[in-house]
Amino acid sequence: MRLAAFLVTAALALAACTTTEPTLGPDGKPLPRVYRIAPSDNGKIQFRMLDSVNSLRRAAGLARIELDARLTAAAATHARDMAVQNRPWHFGSDGSSPIDRVQRVGYDGRLLGENISETYETELETLAAWMEDPTTRRIIVDPDAAKLGFAWHQEANGKIWWTLITGT
Repeated sequence: MRLAAFLVTAALALAACTTTEPTLGPDGKPLPRVYRIAPSDNGKIQFRMLDSVNSLRRAAGLARIELDARLTAAAATHARDMAVQNRPWHFGSDGSSPIDRVQRVGYDGRLLGENISETYETELETLAAWMEDPTTRRIIVDPDAAKLGFAWHQEANGKIWWTLITGT
């Protein structure tokens, strides 16, 4: 009995000591790991994005913004539609523009901008990429922004289509 307990303990200790080497691509760099979004993560991801955007806005001396259900609905519709079209762009498969989409959901404020992304990265990595580009950064730190819509669609292969919309 003691021998069996010792062997199990030794096996567990050895297993804990092993390291998993990342899979390397042809260039010798580690391949990215797929970021899987569980249904239970939906609220966490939205609020993590909202908190991060508000931290960036605070650092720029700007007012906080809040999540808006209508803008989020427009963002979700567009994220799924980009996946169907298999291309990241601001026009829907029906020819709709961001303005059309926010009007369809009954948003009565003014649309300020829409950021989109096709990636395998997390929401915070995507936000960092948006902040590096002056055009997408302007949408996030627009002084007139008061509302935020944020949604995504993840395909079975792990690809994520992110959409962020700001409005007054």
